[in-house]
Amino acid sequence: MNLLLSVVAVLFYLLVPAGVVWLCRHSAFAGKAGAILILYFLGLIAANLFIFPFEGAAGRLYPLQDALTSVTIPLALPLILFACDFRNWPVRKAFVALLIGLFSVMTIAVAGYFLLREHLGPQASSIAGMIVGVYTGGTPNLAAIKMMLGVDESTYVLMNSFDMLVSFLFLVFLMSVGIRLFRKILPFAVTPHAEKARPQVGQKLAQSETEMYRGIFTRQHFLPTLKAFGLSVLITGIGLGLSLLTTGGINMIVLILTLTTLSIAASFLPAVKKWEKSYDAGMYLVLIFSLVVASMVDIRSIDLKEGLWLLVYIAVAIFGSLTLQVLLGRLFKVDADTTVITSVAMINSPLFVPMIAESMKNRRVILTGITIGIIGYAVGNYLGILLARLLG
Repeated sequence: MNLLLSVVAVLFYLLVPAGVVWLCRHSAFAGKAGAILILYFLGLIAANLFIFPFEGAAGRLYPLQDALTSVTIPLALPLILFACDFRNWPVRKAFVALLIGLFSVMTIAVAGYFLLREHLGPQASSIAGMIVGVYTGGTPNLAAIKMMLGVDESTYVLMNSFDMLVSFLFLVFLMSVGIRLFRKILPFAVTPHAEKARPQVGQKLAQSETEMYRGIFTRQHFLPTLKAFGLSVLITGIGLGLSLLTTGGINMIVLILTLTTLSIAASFLPAVKKWEKSYDAGMYLVLIFSLVVASMVDIRSIDLKEGLWLLVYIAVAIFGSLTLQVLLGRLFKVDADTTVITSVAMINSPLFVPMIAESMKNRRVILTGITIGIIGYAVGNYLGILLARLLG
């Protein structure tokens, strides 16, 4: 039974994205919604409507799901970065976006603390510190700060569960209406696909999406794509090796920094520039990742009554920091896509950057998002501990 369930799950995760891509290509409504958003809902349904029921199956499927999420994005990042043009990366804009992002998370965390501390109990200052750590870096920062501050296990587990739920809703909001909304509020930088014809932005982007994945198995593209995948495996292996060598374990900062650096260097090689479908291959791995992540959200296991005010604090931290980033982005003339990708890199981690960049149809922001996310990992623990000590 365990083997059969695993085989069904693997086939589900590998083949359903292909079906969704076909649907988006042949349905105007599905194409407008986007493959990633559809896969998110399919994963959520699969997990919570008894297709892959959590009761009894969670323990058997989690190792498989964890393995897929751990493998897909490290392999996808190099494939995606191979296809990006980094010669005109806007460093100044990325730096401004980073400062705005850090300031926004810190400000909202402090405001939320003073508004809700009576409801959060004696661990309120520690919770504020963990909020800053997880929403400038990621879950590794949350776990590290929890250990350093001695937060009890029940609070950590509850916070982690609420974080998964609200972060999921945050991504759904961005992909459904948020990106379009913020492009109306903030300056909208023209994407690389449409630089030569601004009035035809929508048409060119739609054409690019429908052409994605076409011909990837033809003689012209199949062998180059295999080469790209092989180089991605090599770079990922080097990243894992360096991480183990320098930290004794899988350190996300070391891993992502190595992947990014080596992949950007490779993208300047003439031979790599000819691998036209490397981006498509990387994005298919991102589609698999999206489906798997969504299928790991167990809505029924979350006890809203037990930690209602903690849930409120997390929701305020995520959506409040995004709102402040948008307001400051308008003040400092940071474009919509940079603002959104900065928020995603901090709230969800750099692993989700390619997903949202694809939803925006803007590859140019990928490096900005990944870089900001790496810096967030690095400073998150310091900022979280500092805030907890100041408030405590």
